[in-house]
Amino acid sequence: QVQLVESGGGLVQPGGSLRLSCAASGFAFSNYAVSWYRQAPGKERELVARIWGFGDSTNYRDSVKGRFTISRDNFKTTVYLQMNSLKPEDTAVYYCNTKVQGIDLWGQGTQVTVSS
Repeated sequence: QVQLVESGGGLVQPGGSLRLSCAASGFAFSNYAVSWYRQAPGKERELVARIWGFGDSTNYRDSVKGRFTISRDNFKTTVYLQMNSLKPEDTAVYYCNTKVQGIDLWGQGTQVTVSS
């Protein structure tokens, strides 16, 4: 079954850290770029970070540069998002995404809440 499953969200204080995981199955994982998106209440879903198939290229939205790191383990078919120095404005549901044979694939999302 082709799927993405996120985990690792939770409640954290400002300045804290979380690591999200996105476990993939059912497709040739290393052939595809994988992205993390997020959606805050009342806002549109936005791209947070993307990593290409062999991890040799990444990009980030400006607001997370220097705080978030995307990485992947192709043997474990998993993509990670290490989030440091978290801010209240990082609060959102985080989704991982890839496009397999032209079809968008989304996970169910994991909630990240940054609050004191």
